[in-house]
Amino acid sequence: MRISDILRVKGDQVVTVTPESSIEQLLEVLAEHRIGAAVVSRDGAVVDGIVSERDVVRALALRGAGVLAEPVGAIATAKVRTVAPDAQLEDVERLMTRWRFRHVPVVVDGALCGVVSIGDVVKNRIGELETERSTLTEYITGDRA
Repeated sequence: MRISDILRVKGDQVVTVTPESSIEQLLEVLAEHRIGAAVVSRDGAVVDGIVSERDVVRALALRGAGVLAEPVGAIATAKVRTVAPDAQLEDVERLMTRWRFRHVPVVVDGALCGVVSIGDVVKNRIGELETERSTLTEYITGDRA
């Protein structure tokens, strides 16, 4: 399975914030969209970074509540690993596991076209396992159509 298959099911909507947005504004966006991370982008197309709830928690622990007024760019990860839509899902799973992140922007020719989360990966894997279980059960019980 390819990342494009995941995007076809979940859609290609990407929530972005600008590097100048305050961390407080970021938290409002994350809550509004019920997501755990946002892509940082000056123009909504180029990936300038990524910032997650985890980044906010770490910054709060280090610098206190005053960090909420700081710009997102102060805590965002600037070196972002991205994938292409034709990337194999298994390769993205390995990438997420190796580098310990939960969100991967999908980029084509330098332009943002989606985001895949660990939740998307798990949902897909559960679907595959359910299909496999159903097929094996049908095979064992002889209930094939």
